[in-house]
Amino acid sequence: MIEGGCLCGGIRYQYDGEIEEISLCHCSQCRKAQGSAFAAVSPLDSARFRIIAGAALLREYRSSPGKVRAFCANCGSPIYSAKDDVPEVKRLRIGTVDTPFACDNIFHIFVDSKASWFDIADRHPRFAERKR
Repeated sequence: MIEGGCLCGGIRYQYDGEIEEISLCHCSQCRKAQGSAFAAVSPLDSARFRIIAGAALLREYRSSPGKVRAFCANCGSPIYSAKDDVPEVKRLRIGTVDTPFACDNIFHIFVDSKASWFDIADRHPRFAERKR
């Protein structure tokens, strides 16, 4: 069981599964949404993800057609994103996870639009667009 939540502790969630993949997204939208060089996200089975506290604090922002970014209305912590055409998947923001875990399947996406001030210095695979 994976557990996590937002910065203020108002939102808490559980995921009945494991983190099997982490994409480090360098697109400009993710950089702006995270306030960082990239967003670390993992796809989850929506049916196995649940908000266990603070559901009333969860807000959604439609950052582009067909896509929402869910965050805490109190502290602003990003929790997940979701696409209308793939309702069975949520993309969890890994920085909100409290449960220790390991994942070997890590890769960078949208590296062609990465921040000019950031150098990717690891050996994880790199993709110009979303990995299929």
